[in-house]
Amino acid sequence: MRKTQKLLHKVADLKIFSPFKAVFETIDGIVYGTPHVTPGAPHFLDHIEIKRFMIFAVAALIPTTVAAVYFFGLHVLWMIITSYVVGGIVEVSFALIRKREIEEGFLVTGLIFPLILPPTLPLWAVAIGSFFGIMFGKEIFGGTGRNIFNPALVGRLFITMAFPEIMSARWIAPFTDTLTSATPLTVFNGEGTITSLRELLFGIGLQTGAGSMGEVFRIGIIAGGLFLILAKVTDWKIPTFYLGSVALFSWILNMVSPQVAPPAFQLLSGGLLFGAFFMATDPVTTPYTKMGKVIFGVGAGILTVLIRGFAGYAEGVMFSIILMNGMTPLIDHMVMENKYRKSTI
Repeated sequence: MRKTQKLLHKVADLKIFSPFKAVFETIDGIVYGTPHVTPGAPHFLDHIEIKRFMIFAVAALIPTTVAAVYFFGLHVLWMIITSYVVGGIVEVSFALIRKREIEEGFLVTGLIFPLILPPTLPLWAVAIGSFFGIMFGKEIFGGTGRNIFNPALVGRLFITMAFPEIMSARWIAPFTDTLTSATPLTVFNGEGTITSLRELLFGIGLQTGAGSMGEVFRIGIIAGGLFLILAKVTDWKIPTFYLGSVALFSWILNMVSPQVAPPAFQLLSGGLLFGAFFMATDPVTTPYTKMGKVIFGVGAGILTVLIRGFAGYAEGVMFSIILMNGMTPLIDHMVMENKYRKSTI
């Protein structure tokens, strides 16, 4: 391994490849890890860096991705490829302009973005959304670590507002020749009918074809989310309090108004599980304080239930996370102010 690493360094040092130094550094970090480690106790000797943490996140998304391809066909792969190519061009361009490493956050964003889209969305729309999300959701703020909003959600929100027709078009449900445009949430809002929880959990049935393609195989989402928590790649607080607040708040409101769906259906419908495990846990756009993470999760949960139950839009996960992203600096500020109060002496 070290011989191939030295060869990579020699190639990168050639004058002809100097403009692409960021690309070689990214490859080096992903394959070989960082050489900057502490020599001994009480620190851990480990070559894991952020790029490898991102690889863990990509690995956690594999069950969901495989299920999406299985349910909806090879067009899903073309959507993922389009997302990576267009967004990757934006990332590499800014890295070369700024003469910095390619920012590793796109390894996850490039996969999450297509998974939160309808499965038959045209590739040109995927390209526009990926470009907009990376450019205006991250790069204009200065890149990874400086963005306020989740880039994948910014891209999704843009094409939802710019092209509402294709985002709500009718498409074929899994394993059937049936055209459907109704998600389980829209069916409940319109008819009061609750889709089978078994169908929702495993992604089977006629109604689960609608919605984002990454939300269908919910048992895979849960497995991937728990993997990230156990691997300590993500913190357990946000998904726990997000899902917990949705369950509690919907239980309370359901007793008062049947317009609000019951807890079990709330948890297994729409993009809630995917959002809680893979988007609300974004370390850049969510609070860094422990209490801030709790507040973020509870706030997102309450907003999700309110939007689903009383707004004109059936799904509330995207809007709730975006809104809480915007409140993150204030949440951390208030928590820190309360914890470290100024001395009156």
